[in-house]
Amino acid sequence: MTQQRKYFGTDGIRGTVGTPPITPDFILKLGWAVGRVLKNGPKNKVLIGKDTRISGYMFESALESGLSAAGVDIALLGPMPTPAIAYLTRTFHAAAGIVISASHNPFQDNGIKFFSDEGTKLPDEVELAIEAEMEQPLQTVAPDQLGKAKRVDDAAGRYIEFCKSSIPHNINLKGLKIVVDCAHGATYHVAPSVFQELGAHVETIGNQPNGLNINAGYGATQPQALQTAVLYQKADLGIALDGDGDRVLMVDANGEILDGDELLFIIAQARHKAGKLQGTVVGTVMSNLGLEQALEKEGIAFARAAVGDRYVIEMLQQTGGILGGESSGHIICLDRTTTGDGIITALQVLAISIQMGLPLHVLKTGMQKCPQRMINVPIKPGVEIMSQTVVKNAIYNAEQELSHKGRVLLRPSGTEPLIRVMVEGVDLQQIETIAHQLAEIVKKEANHKRD
Repeated sequence: MTQQRKYFGTDGIRGTVGTPPITPDFILKLGWAVGRVLKNGPKNKVLIGKDTRISGYMFESALESGLSAAGVDIALLGPMPTPAIAYLTRTFHAAAGIVISASHNPFQDNGIKFFSDEGTKLPDEVELAIEAEMEQPLQTVAPDQLGKAKRVDDAAGRYIEFCKSSIPHNINLKGLKIVVDCAHGATYHVAPSVFQELGAHVETIGNQPNGLNINAGYGATQPQALQTAVLYQKADLGIALDGDGDRVLMVDANGEILDGDELLFIIAQARHKAGKLQGTVVGTVMSNLGLEQALEKEGIAFARAAVGDRYVIEMLQQTGGILGGESSGHIICLDRTTTGDGIITALQVLAISIQMGLPLHVLKTGMQKCPQRMINVPIKPGVEIMSQTVVKNAIYNAEQELSHKGRVLLRPSGTEPLIRVMVEGVDLQQIETIAHQLAEIVKKEANHKRD
C-alpha cells in the first residue's frame, strides 16, 4: 500500500497563496529539503521556472534560498511553460527541475511541482523522502559550500527550437492564419514565436500578463475568447493554452472547440495509419465514451487511467504506449517529449492536418462524442462525501436509469475542493437531468456535513 503523503497531491503541492503550505517559510524549507534529497554530487544544479503569477517572485526567491542553503546551484529560467522546464532539465543535465505554478487555477493560487533529471514527474518514493526531510531541522551547509544562482538568458530560444523540431522538417505552416491564446500565462513569449517561425500568420490574444490576470477570461479553461477571435479574424484555426502551457484546446474555422479527447483521437489515428503507434492509447475515467468507440473502430487498444497526467504516464509505461491524455487537453506524446505539452500537441495536430490536406473540422469527424455533462460541486476541504450512503444510493439509481447505455462518475478533484459529477449517455436531456439531481444530492450532503 502506498504511504500517505502529507503535502504532495497528484501534481505537486498546490493551494492558496498565504495559506499553509503555500507560504514563503514553507517553500524555503521545501527548497532545502529538495536540495538535500536530489543533490547528486557537489553543488549539483536545479532549474527553477515559473508562470506569470505575482506570487512567483516571492516563491522563486524562497526556493533559491533553500536550495542554496542545501549546497545546490540554481539556474533561474524566469517565466517558462511547465513542459519547457521538463525539457531543459534534461538538456542542462540538472539534478531536478522545479516549476512554480498552479497551472489552470486563478492567480490567488500557486504551487510547486518537480521534474526528475529525466524530465519526468518525481516517483512516490522521492516525494516521500522530501516530506521526511521536511521534518528535520534546516541546517545550512558551510559558507564555502553554499549554492550559487544564475539566470539563463536563452531558455526561451532553446525551448522554441525544441518545439519546432517535434514535427518533420519538411512541414511548414505557410498560408495558415492562426489565433493563439496564451491565457496571460507562461507561454506568452514563446508560443507565438513557435508558430510564426514555422511560417504561420499569427494573431495573439491573452499575451499581456500583469501578475493578476493569468487564466482570467482566456486560455484552455475559458476558450470563448478564442472562439470569438477565430471567427472575427476569419482564421483557419485557434490554439488555446492554459496558464502553464501543459494543456491545449483547439478551435476550428467554424469556431467549434476540439477538446483533449478529439485531439488525442486525431493524433492516435494518424500515428496508427502511419504504423508509428505503439502499445495502448491511454485516456482517463473522464474520457468520452465516443473516444473509446472511435479508437476501437480503428483497431486501436484503449485503456482508462485515474485522472491526472502522472497516472496516464504510469499506464503508458505499463502498456508500452506512447500516446495518452485527458479531456482537458493534457496530451502526452512520449515519442516527442516526456510530459504533457500544449504547444507540441498543437503542432502534432497541425502537421497531421497539413500532411492529409484536411482542416480540423474534417479531421475530428472520425470521432462522435457521446453527450456528457459534468458539474463541479464545491465542498469544504476535508469533507468526506463519496462514502456516504445517500450518495452511493444516488449513483446506483442513476446507473440503473441509464440501463447500461451510459456512465456515471463522481470523483473528488485532485487540485481543488470540488466533487466532479459526470454523467454520460445517449440522451442529452436524460443525462442533464441525472447530473443535476446527483449534483444537488452531493451539495446537500456537503452542506449537511458542514453544519
